[in-house]
Amino acid sequence: MADRPGEGGGTDEAGTPPPRPLDAIDQDILRMLQADGRASIRSVAERVHVSRANAYARINRLVEDGVIRGFGARVDHERAGHGTSAYITLKIVQNSWRTVRAQLRQLPGASHIALVGGDFDVLLLVHTPDNRALRELVLSRLQAIPEVLSTRTLLVFETEDLEPQG
Repeated sequence: MADRPGEGGGTDEAGTPPPRPLDAIDQDILRMLQADGRASIRSVAERVHVSRANAYARINRLVEDGVIRGFGARVDHERAGHGTSAYITLKIVQNSWRTVRAQLRQLPGASHIALVGGDFDVLLLVHTPDNRALRELVLSRLQAIPEVLSTRTLLVFETEDLEPQG
């Protein structure tokens, strides 16, 4: 008999193993890689005071366990030609999250999608070349999704990525 999600060992419905507790070394490794995803195994090992083999094994485990979802570059969207950013809140038809999420993933410039509780259902972060492109995205693409009941656009004036506290 298979384990049910939340019970014992096994995996969840998506085949992901249950979360393991992270010790202080794992936390330090995560902070380092968040600050510099290109850090070498050697530098990670030296900074957290473990062997290279141990650092390598820990990073692989963090990836396999889904704690680290990937490695990427932090982009300055304005310098990359997307000078307009906005958070868009959406109210959607009840029980349509999966359908709406699939459609939002296809939107040009969409960079973050969250199902939330409160006065609206979805929070979407988009980056567009300019206000005209943002207007087109909201009025022609988002509001054309049948399950989207309403939207509200919050223009972003300035952003700052917070670095992990060491």
